Amino acid sequence: MGHAELRLKKNEDRRLRAGHAWIFSNEIDSEACRLTDFEPGQLVNVLAQGGKPMGTAYVNPHSLIGGRMISRQTDVELDKSLIKHRLNIAHGLRKKLYGEGACRLVFGEADGLPGLVVERFGDVYAVQASTAGMDVRRDEVYQAIEELYQPSAIVSRNDNPVRKLENLPVESPETVFGALDGLVEIEEAGLRFSLDPLGGQKTGWFFDQRPLRERLPAYVDKGARVLDLYSYLGAWGLRAAHAGADEVLCVDSSEAAIAGIQRNAELNGLSVNTLEGDVMAVLKELRQNGEKFDVIVCDPPALIKRRKDIKQGKKAYRQLNQAALQVLAKDGILVSASCSAHMPRDELIRTVQASARHVDRAAQLLEIGGQGPDHPIHPAIPETAYLKTAFFRVLPSW
Repeated sequence: MGHAELRLKKNEDRRLRAGHAWIFSNEIDSEACRLTDFEPGQLVNVLAQGGKPMGTAYVNPHSLIGGRMISRQTDVELDKSLIKHRLNIAHGLRKKLYGEGACRLVFGEADGLPGLVVERFGDVYAVQASTAGMDVRRDEVYQAIEELYQPSAIVSRNDNPVRKLENLPVESPETVFGALDGLVEIEEAGLRFSLDPLGGQKTGWFFDQRPLRERLPAYVDKGARVLDLYSYLGAWGLRAAHAGADEVLCVDSSEAAIAGIQRNAELNGLSVNTLEGDVMAVLKELRQNGEKFDVIVCDPPALIKRRKDIKQGKKAYRQLNQAALQVLAKDGILVSASCSAHMPRDELIRTVQASARHVDRAAQLLEIGGQGPDHPIHPAIPETAYLKTAFFRVLPSW
């Protein structure tokens, strides 16, 4: 017996035909079928209004995104076998890029496993299920990873607040397979970093900025002063120190992150200064003290989490970049990033330009990039292209 049917309203199949994977609840024909008749995570065959099959999706009656496509074929089972198959495909890309090194192994919809993120730290795997469809299949995911990779440990990181949008509980991180003996260590560009897959931010590390961090040394002159804002474990700051910066100041509001920066500096025989505190408050104090930095990296968490926050979030990005520019040297480099999907690339550029004009500076955009290829972008799903990082040279006004 096949899956139950989920019918769409007239003309609401266009995005799916173009390759998008999301079905919004208001696109479903409530007269033909009610979303509330289905169980969270249940598999359905999606049909256009005329009855043409669109493929298989899992649904969630408690979410604005009522369904997520897993296949363009109908009656597909999202079981351990399919999960292993999709994991193998995802692994093929990462092996080509990084061998068996640390990376993001699965990036949701772009890897055919919507709602699932898997990070690989050596033989430790961190798993995050953000949707009901993946949450009900978490055991199959763990088993697939166990059978494919023989991990020493699998960690569940279902502490992401985005789960609330799917009416899922936000859970404490836990080890669900094997044993995790404290911190794990990864290598990036010849530097060693220790991190906590259980207690660290997000899933423990931010692999998405890796190719952008590769560009930083080109802008760090010997003897430079560098300010690394929202430093977390020092991935940007330690790269600057390794490139020859004379002084690096890493700022983060987390006591655990500050301890992690110091631990990683010692691990690499490098010296950086750290400051625990709110970034905006720190920038104000630095400005009042007349401090100037040759390079400033501003890599905040998402300041726009939901569409309704766009106006307020854009203001926050403007204030942050403006404050950073006020402590940037006359001929300085500003690396400004946004991981907000609702902050378009061009909007980030306009924000820095407007901030520069406000403080009577002239900005030159040198280069701009996005997330690394272990976070592949689904061309039909703009939301998967979330990261923007721009390198600016900022001069006195012409």
